Amino acid sequence: MKTKCLTLLALCLCVFTAVAQSNIQPRMRVILDNDYAGDPDGLFQLVHHVLSPSVEIRGIIGSHLRPGDGFDSSDQTATHAVNNVNEVLKLMKLQDKFTVYQGSNTALTDAKTAINSEGAKAIVKEAMRTDVTTPLYVVCGGGLTEIASAYLLEPQIADKLTLIWIGGPEYTDIAMPPPGYTPLEYNTNIDIKAVQVIFNQSNIPLWQVPRNAYRETLMAYSELLTKVKPQGSIGKYLSEKIDRVVELTNQYKIYTGETYIMGDSPLVLLTALQSAFEADPSSSFYAVKQAPKVNDAGLYEVNHSGRNIRVYHHLDNRLMFDDFYAKLQLFNKK
Repeated sequence: MKTKCLTLLALCLCVFTAVAQSNIQPRMRVILDNDYAGDPDGLFQLVHHVLSPSVEIRGIIGSHLRPGDGFDSSDQTATHAVNNVNEVLKLMKLQDKFTVYQGSNTALTDAKTAINSEGAKAIVKEAMRTDVTTPLYVVCGGGLTEIASAYLLEPQIADKLTLIWIGGPEYTDIAMPPPGYTPLEYNTNIDIKAVQVIFNQSNIPLWQVPRNAYRETLMAYSELLTKVKPQGSIGKYLSEKIDRVVELTNQYKIYTGETYIMGDSPLVLLTALQSAFEADPSSSFYAVKQAPKVNDAGLYEVNHSGRNIRVYHHLDNRLMFDDFYAKLQLFNKK
């Protein structure tokens, strides 16, 4: 009798959860733009976003890495990013639900000439729609080539979207750089000219998550093994991606320890996980700063005419990671 009651209770909980999830309606549009052939943290962000019912994903863009990147040293990294996106969606049986676009395989040659990629055109098309009123967020976890090209193709998009970018070095009045840091931050280095377009030329509303903030997003390897890997084929896939990185770094005697930076996951935190009322990422903290000028070396300079931007300096990792683990578990129960 006790076993039957427990089984019935579990069934009721599953039904309640399914109903609760189905009651959540999209309240914003998002375009996902990331270098999905690079660091696998982007694939975690992709899975988390597609499992988030409060966002309407209007396109997924596979963008390029910098030449010679250790994750993919080919000259077809945007193409490979698209392949990875399609692999994830197929594994999740969601391949017919989302439109995937390829970005440029190269960076901008200058700060005035757009690259007319499918990804850039998709951003322009969605931003210029007049039949919707929900806010549009373009979320970038890599370089800024596609959003910069979109702006150069159609500057009017600046009034019609918010850009969230994982990238840029520390602002020294907020945080100091990490030990052994490189002055040129990783995502900035993918396309410095595109960063200059966004910071120096555009007036696009910008929420920036610089290096000091995205380095907060540490997932313990023990969590990967106990909360991600057991969750079906997609959990196993994500876990194996991290394992391959660790195996590779071990070969070069670069030991990553017991954590991995899920630096692209704040893109989900700042969109899908906004507060219920007065919608905003209310559990994370930011400073309003004047946008700096980005020089040809990819470093900040004072810009007295720069627009105000949000610079996030503390992220709600508890909410972000617990939500990810729970959604994986719910998805695996379907």
